[in-house]
Amino acid sequence: MAAAAPAATASNAARPRLPLSFGAVTEKNIEQLKLLNRAIFPINYPERMYKDILACTDVTQLAYHNDVLVGAIACRLEKSTQGPKLYILTLGVLAPYRGMGAGAALLQRCLQLVATQLPEVQEAVLHVQTSNEEAIRFYSRFGFEVAETIPGYYKRLDPPDAVLLRKRLHADGSGGADGGTANGTNA
Repeated sequence: MAAAAPAATASNAARPRLPLSFGAVTEKNIEQLKLLNRAIFPINYPERMYKDILACTDVTQLAYHNDVLVGAIACRLEKSTQGPKLYILTLGVLAPYRGMGAGAALLQRCLQLVATQLPEVQEAVLHVQTSNEEAIRFYSRFGFEVAETIPGYYKRLDPPDAVLLRKRLHADGSGGADGGTANGTNA
């Protein structure tokens, strides 16, 4: 899967913060998420991904500006030997709303919801195309680190390689997740 953070430009570096409201994904609004993903990502995601998302509605969030859907973070829970982990399937914001803090707000909200509602989740992970340097920098500002490079991960993208980004949650054992800082983010 792909998770993207929008590219920063000199023209949007000083743009004001976007006032947002958030909502959970439900069966009634999942079509909105599908349309948003089609508009943002170069991948046509399969229906099974959306079924996974509906099973993880606690942390999958939609972001609205003036009642218009402008971005979303979509996740699923995966089993591992260390316990469940959060897999970020997508994080995207429509182009006109990028650089105004929506991506950062979505990621922070998601990580905070995991900390409060799913304290058993010890790790967040995602894949990013190796050429998407802006996304890699975006996630690194929130404590994600490159765990490995996976050649040929994307079958229909060029380049096809991905990095696996990983963030340890609850490192202090308190059950809290530091959502990072939004300072300097471009999403």
